[in-house]
Amino acid sequence: MRTSIATVSLSGSLTEKLTAASRAGFDGVEIFENDLLASPLTPEEIRARCADLGLSIDLYQPMRDIEAVPAEEFARNMRRARHKFELMRRLGADTVLVCSSVHPLAVDDDALAADHLRQLADSAQEFGIRVAYEALAWGRHVNTYGHAWRIVEAADHPALGTCLDSFHILSRGSDPKGIADIPGEKIFFLQLADAPLLAMDVLQWSRHYRCFPGQGGFDVAGLVRNVLDTGYDGPLSLEVFNDVFRQAEAGPTAVDAHRSLLVLQETVGVATPPAPVVPTGVAFAELVTPDAEPVAAVLGALGFARTARHRTKPVDLWQQGEARILVNTSGAARRTGTGLAAIGLESPDPAGAARRAEALLAPVLPRRRAAEDAPLDAVEAPDGTELFFCATGRPELPNWRADFADEADGSHGTGGTGGSHGTGGSHGTGVHRIDHLALAQPWHHFDEAALFHRSVLGLHAQESVDVADPYGLMRSRAVTNADGSVRIALGVGAAPTDDTVHAQHIALATSDVVAAARRFREAGGLLLPIPANYYDDLAARHEFTDGELKTYRELGILYDRDAHGEFRHCYTMTVGRVFFELVQRDGYRGYGAQNAPVRLAAQHTARAVTGG
Repeated sequence: MRTSIATVSLSGSLTEKLTAASRAGFDGVEIFENDLLASPLTPEEIRARCADLGLSIDLYQPMRDIEAVPAEEFARNMRRARHKFELMRRLGADTVLVCSSVHPLAVDDDALAADHLRQLADSAQEFGIRVAYEALAWGRHVNTYGHAWRIVEAADHPALGTCLDSFHILSRGSDPKGIADIPGEKIFFLQLADAPLLAMDVLQWSRHYRCFPGQGGFDVAGLVRNVLDTGYDGPLSLEVFNDVFRQAEAGPTAVDAHRSLLVLQETVGVATPPAPVVPTGVAFAELVTPDAEPVAAVLGALGFARTARHRTKPVDLWQQGEARILVNTSGAARRTGTGLAAIGLESPDPAGAARRAEALLAPVLPRRRAAEDAPLDAVEAPDGTELFFCATGRPELPNWRADFADEADGSHGTGGTGGSHGTGGSHGTGVHRIDHLALAQPWHHFDEAALFHRSVLGLHAQESVDVADPYGLMRSRAVTNADGSVRIALGVGAAPTDDTVHAQHIALATSDVVAAARRFREAGGLLLPIPANYYDDLAARHEFTDGELKTYRELGILYDRDAHGEFRHCYTMTVGRVFFELVQRDGYRGYGAQNAPVRLAAQHTARAVTGG
């Protein structure tokens, strides 16, 4: 289907918005009147600009407070409307959006409203324009789509139809099944927006918190199915008022917007992109650093052994069990500092995963590699993390491990999983795999990140949670595959200036976190100190065996439980922008969210003391 986006959904000047929409792959745009009024371009120049960009102008909006008003007010409205129709003819737009009136003088008279809209449609028809009447959720007298349709039906004019808006319908809890009563040819336009489920005034909800389909709590797909069943053949158009989107760069926002429509079309069965290829595990996590020594010291204390080195790049492989960490000291690392730069995801079909990503506007990244290097495909997540599609230990497919020469004998990697070199140092902490990874998202990409990981990678997105940080709130949302072998926690601060460095970490699974923590500390590692007050509270909330809580207090181990089991975990001190977590999961399915405020406060304190 054709796709469109309202210019109000993007930031910047009208020219910037049009360029972003075109580059993201949209077929058309809705011109929001304020964007046109603020533009130095004439309507003819805007029309030409859209044509050059391959964009149609699908809608001009909004026209407000037209119907069911006193005669003198309606006469002024008709004068205003004819000016706008002439403007639209110059612009090349053939459909205008008319919102149900919120005028204080509007009366509750459907017959009068139908008569006024009929006269408006008569005037519009002279200019070759159609009128799409929309019920605002906060309309003075008309605030449901069914009511708006009854007025349109009563007016009975070929140039008058209705506009359906998913936010106005779903925010009021209206049943979209009634859309079946509207002939498809009388649905002149369809506007789409999702939103988080909030208990607040609907006008404020609409103006500030809309988001793209798949990023909120509305059943937008269900509504679209009802609309398509009528025979509607117009565009799927996004109209999203969102404070974050208004401040974010237009280009990435437009890509996120178009991706949401591609996924929506797949959901309702009108498009068939390549099927999702869900990752089955974590092949590696790659750290970049300007100085390998601090990272090597932490990894060594954690029981990792340096098992191999890349043949052509300054990248070392550290391994313990099936947990693999790459340490990259390339020039790029010297510019960015120590941080988590890439994740290798085990994939049953790496090529299929890449095709899926490209179809959903996440193109494979260009890479410089030697002729003998494994041809791995990688895409970029919204936070900039590179995601590699891997097939470790499968000889029939390109294997990243073959690019590494084993440390023991200098031979090239065999393509296996590390063999005897993967057991860790002599004081190994019992780490057997990467439990989860936590990625810090740019403040304006949180919703985009969840949609990206869900749609491109086929991961399941869990509910978003808010975590109290000493300097504000942090939002976190985990995405995971069915068996939990891939878990990624996406975190972001509440404010654009918030420092979300502590959201970037690698959690390592061990069967005995107490033993692992002791071995780490005995090897010279520094664990994050946890305040004694936390353990006093823990004693009040849970019962422990003799000496158990004392051990947790000594080692800085935190504790949580859910309906499925228990969770014990502790943290290393931060190196650059990353730290490690040792976790013992005994049936537990969460991430220790209840302990996150304590951890965040402890990290802020540690940074203040160390100046890091």
